[in-house]
Amino acid sequence: MKVARAVVCLSLWLAVYRVSGFHIPLKMNKTIQNLLQHYNVPPHQMFNGKPVFSKERLPGSLEVQRVFMAGVLETYDNLFSKMLRQLPTPSPQTAGNEDRPASDVNVPQGLAGSGPGGDVRKGLVELLDMIRNLRKYSYQDVEKLLEGLHSLRHIQLDNTVVQSKALWELTRVYTEASTLSEKQMQRKRRRRQARGSKAHQRA
Repeated sequence: MKVARAVVCLSLWLAVYRVSGFHIPLKMNKTIQNLLQHYNVPPHQMFNGKPVFSKERLPGSLEVQRVFMAGVLETYDNLFSKMLRQLPTPSPQTAGNEDRPASDVNVPQGLAGSGPGGDVRKGLVELLDMIRNLRKYSYQDVEKLLEGLHSLRHIQLDNTVVQSKALWELTRVYTEASTLSEKQMQRKRRRRQARGSKAHQRA
């Protein structure tokens, strides 16, 4: 009964996205439902009002939203890779190999489609492939930006040489940051002026 209720909730959620103009592939829908039945998390935990990924859109431009969504897709990539590694039978290496589809990985005979474990592995691999294809073909430009952001995390903040170099480079960085901010403000002002001009013409 609990599983049935969860599947109904998922179906209603997917229906919302069909109405919004994007059709979830039927195969993806079925795969998600099968995986939900396998993991069988109680509805009071699944639907406790605390989604993993917020349903509210990140404020800002389309570019900002795409950067955030690229981060969400990367998280799904890591999540499905982790879930594959957690299966009872050791799974092939999937994490950190985004250039190769997950379906290219050799799955031992008897695991790909026979038995519950094989069905779970096959379903996760299918979803992982879809995530990686979406990242590769629709978010490649943003992926490069995320790589640049990730590299900032590895800066050795307690290194005195790094600290001195950062001080030396601050005038350049501060100038670039201020210039980008000013360009953004100018763009917003032009948009407001354009809207005001159109409203005045209609009046």
